[in-house]
Amino acid sequence: MKLWGGRFEKATDGLVDDFHSSISFDQRLFEQDITGSIAHATMLGEQGIIPAGDAEKIVEGLKGILRDAREGKIAWRMDAEDIHMNVETLLTERIGEAGKRLHTGRSRNDQVALDTRMYAKAACRETEAMLEELLETLLDTAQQHLHTIMPGYTHLQKAQPITLAHHLMAYVQMFLRDRNRFRQAFRAADVMVLGSGALAGTTYPLNRERVAELLDFSVISENSLDGVADRDYMLDYLAAASICMMHLSRFCEELILWNTNEFRFVEMDDAFATGSSIMPQKKNPDVAELIRGKTGRVFGHLMGLLTVMKGLPLAYNKDMQEDKEAFFDARDTLVKGLTVFTAMLKTVTFRRDVMERGASGGFTNATDCADYLVKKGVPFRDAHRVVGELVAHCLNEKKALLDLTLEELKQFHSAFEADVFDDLSMIACVEKRRIPGAPAPDMVQLAIDSAREKLKQ
Repeated sequence: MKLWGGRFEKATDGLVDDFHSSISFDQRLFEQDITGSIAHATMLGEQGIIPAGDAEKIVEGLKGILRDAREGKIAWRMDAEDIHMNVETLLTERIGEAGKRLHTGRSRNDQVALDTRMYAKAACRETEAMLEELLETLLDTAQQHLHTIMPGYTHLQKAQPITLAHHLMAYVQMFLRDRNRFRQAFRAADVMVLGSGALAGTTYPLNRERVAELLDFSVISENSLDGVADRDYMLDYLAAASICMMHLSRFCEELILWNTNEFRFVEMDDAFATGSSIMPQKKNPDVAELIRGKTGRVFGHLMGLLTVMKGLPLAYNKDMQEDKEAFFDARDTLVKGLTVFTAMLKTVTFRRDVMERGASGGFTNATDCADYLVKKGVPFRDAHRVVGELVAHCLNEKKALLDLTLEELKQFHSAFEADVFDDLSMIACVEKRRIPGAPAPDMVQLAIDSAREKLKQ
């Protein structure tokens, strides 16, 4: 008979057992479930709600189950429905009648909320650590490329010269924001909800603060309905994971582009590329493509859980069982993505010579040419028109701006002087941009130093 079967006269249909059961996926929560139960039983004994001797037997029995589960010695039972009932059933089998007292003063509703919050907290800390490794890798790479000039793009058209370090530091800012989002998700999960019961608390004199202390929660929940009905902390993690995967996907898209023969800005390491079954010359950036593809999978889990939650009345509903598979798969996908991306990034070869040649083409110094005229007293809008005419002339002549002679330049405006050629070199275009956040090497160095300080916080 099911542990909850006293009110029922018929056994559940086998189809219902299979459809209803969650042990196939929520067994992942065994560590959290058993640890939470140990804290609950300890508190029950301390409060005199159950005999102290029974509490000690329960705690020792749970510790034995935890050891066995960690060693893979336990075969979880489908007929026990979920991880909570599995643990309680196994405990009672091992220690007898005392095991039946474990569930005093709680419901599976607040129990599963506790377990998933503990899991979410651990997932946030894990992700934060992985982001910090990625950030260190990016900062080390940026440090090596303070003076590597490359074209910056808008609309995927060459726009202005920047440095590779400046480009990489844009992603540093993104991943620093991601770290903050996972810290916020941690804070959202860091609320101890045990004691909410099924929805209306309990008549037992539980010491909820003691359980929070034992389980390292900062605060206890303030409303029993919300305690069992809230899944915002999961949505916070999924939202943070989705944005982080979006950032990884953008970076992967650039690496994929840069790896093409048309760009040739990077060379992917053989260990992070694959070949073709028919075309022997191929070296495909499959790792980057898979991360880009799996991003949609994480987005889907966020939208899926939002959809599950959007129409649920208070308090707990069985629909909420659908939260775990989405959360677990999103966490797994993000962890794998961060792990392989960081490893791949460490092996990428950035081709300085090709990048610098790329910056020289496409009139990336055109804005600087207009700024030069402005400094000579020409209104910007007039300077913009003059340089536009110069670019059209160069296109017809198949020349770059620096290929023109001073005499040719003066045909378009008399303000041009010999010093224009110093102003239009790629190095000058980058080094002149010396305001905070700009690509001049000394400004990027400040940004690197600032990011390293943030990482220490």
